[in-house]
Amino acid sequence: MATTIAIANQKGGVGKTTTAVNLAASMAATKRKVLLIDLDPQGNATMGSGVDKYEVDSTVYELLVDEKPIKEVVVTDTNGKYHLIAANSDVTAAEIKLMEFFAREVRLRNALKSVQDDYDFIFIDCPPSLNMLTVNAMAAADSILVPMQCEYYALEGLTALMETIRQLAEVVNSSLTIEGILRTMYDPRNRLANDVSEQLKQHFGEKVYRTVIPRNVRLAEAPSFGAPAMYYDKSSTGAKAYLSLAGEIIRRAEKLEKEQQSVNS
Repeated sequence: MATTIAIANQKGGVGKTTTAVNLAASMAATKRKVLLIDLDPQGNATMGSGVDKYEVDSTVYELLVDEKPIKEVVVTDTNGKYHLIAANSDVTAAEIKLMEFFAREVRLRNALKSVQDDYDFIFIDCPPSLNMLTVNAMAAADSILVPMQCEYYALEGLTALMETIRQLAEVVNSSLTIEGILRTMYDPRNRLANDVSEQLKQHFGEKVYRTVIPRNVRLAEAPSFGAPAMYYDKSSTGAKAYLSLAGEIIRRAEKLEKEQQSVNS
């Protein structure tokens, strides 16, 4: 069964979409079967995958509102070599339409049931706000990956996000956990960044990924070419960092699986 990870943070500009696109591409490069779901009406993950958000036949709107099967809305040809469910401005209307439905919080979870065995990883790029789309992502996910910059206000935002996740878990997904906290746009020369990084490790321990995503020009440039960094410049520090993150997530998943098998036996 697929491992479903929502990439979320209520704070904008922390690298959610960059992480979604580059992590999906890095996982696909390790021969994993990957689906990326763009839940953000801005459609940046769609464009960053080399798919024109203005030209797609179907988006996550058709999936959630019209209940089209995933196989009818998925884009199989992307520049990241993963499958994609696209988003564009139509998705803004999806949030409004969802309010009319019964069990609106679990429509994405129900839609994903039919493809659980088709993928190894499903990544969900969430919008930078707590709306019905984000709630759907958290209801569908096994865990949440939180990208964050190492700055003072980010710590405050993280505290609020953790409380939100705890409350949502009680209501829509009792098994929801924190997959990990990812330090993004990291500059080791910045003293505050190092201080916040240490505080994160003290508070969250092993939940903080060892991999750190640096500030990197190539990472910033890649979306304008409609490609993940590893296909734009595979030698860049940003591309290498996301490959390292993919390896770390795979090792964690394998370790968890072994622990569960030993408990069951």
